[in-house]
Amino acid sequence: MVKRDELVGTVLVRCPRCAGVARVVPAPADPGAASVLYRPRNLVCRGCGLSRQHPGTPIVFRGGPGEVADPYFQVPLWLQVETRHGRVWAYNPEHLEMLRQFVRAPLRERGPWYERGRKMSFIARMPAWFKSAKNRGEVLRALDRLRVSLPA
Repeated sequence: MVKRDELVGTVLVRCPRCAGVARVVPAPADPGAASVLYRPRNLVCRGCGLSRQHPGTPIVFRGGPGEVADPYFQVPLWLQVETRHGRVWAYNPEHLEMLRQFVRAPLRERGPWYERGRKMSFIARMPAWFKSAKNRGEVLRALDRLRVSLPA
């Protein structure tokens, strides 16, 4: 089961200064430091040189309509696109690839973690339209558009 803190190692965001691609990365930490989810973060843009620091906690995962933002600086994610059903987004290329693998899978078996509550995987929390086989083509096209927008 993949957990949210495993997906937010590096987050691609839209730079608040130049609107180019920027990265939110964990600050260097001691080996015994807190989970990667709660470590201090740096927002770095190679395009304009912007650099900001975040102390690590508290972080905010916001849902709802509109653009999806990273949980640290609340800056819009780079990898997001609107479909007729809703917004498709990913934190980074690894997250995007996991979503593509899930959507492309012809058979999606439910594991023991697929229950309501705290143990739910990130796939179990996806909206029904995203997981629906009838929307597979549209969701894959949206994920492909995101893949094309990845920085070189």
